[in-house]
Amino acid sequence: MNKKRTIVVFVLIFVLLFGIAAYLGYGIYQRSVYEFKLASHPLRYSEYVEKYADEYDIDKYVIYSFIKTESGFDPNAVSNVGARGLMQLMETAFDWVKFRLGDGDDVTFDDMYDPETNIRYGAYMVSYLTDYFGCTDTAAAAYFSGIGEVSGWVNDPDISVDGIHIDNYPSKNAAHYVGKINQALDTYYELYVQERK
Repeated sequence: MNKKRTIVVFVLIFVLLFGIAAYLGYGIYQRSVYEFKLASHPLRYSEYVEKYADEYDIDKYVIYSFIKTESGFDPNAVSNVGARGLMQLMETAFDWVKFRLGDGDDVTFDDMYDPETNIRYGAYMVSYLTDYFGCTDTAAAAYFSGIGEVSGWVNDPDISVDGIHIDNYPSKNAAHYVGKINQALDTYYELYVQERK
């Protein structure tokens, strides 16, 4: 009887200790996931992001999500097709935004390596596309694929049922890009806001 009771007590202690270890291990895991998300979703260049988010009436976390997705916060990033800077603007997009903003000849495509100028131009473009299409997801698709391409998509009832949202992406790359923007945005809200607008 004593031997049986000793075994039962030993098993209970083992189960209790195992439960405590599992609980602590899960807590450590959760903390490391949280720390990783914080490190990979920073609020860098906040003075410029917040300034142009206010100026162009766009959610600052949307801008952070584009920067995170486009360049990983590297102001010197250059894509294989020649897009530059934090928000990876192509020269044609730069020229278009420059014309819309009325900037003079002193602003050149080389200024896309300057964080403030790049964020100003990129934020303007995202804001314009969001207003134009009425939806952040569709704006992101247009940022990636071009306004002309996506205008055709939203006018095709097989691709867009309501003429605003894209229901059936004709481009897997665009769908993947929009998914990455949304994933980044969800993480920013999880870390800094708690609920997405």
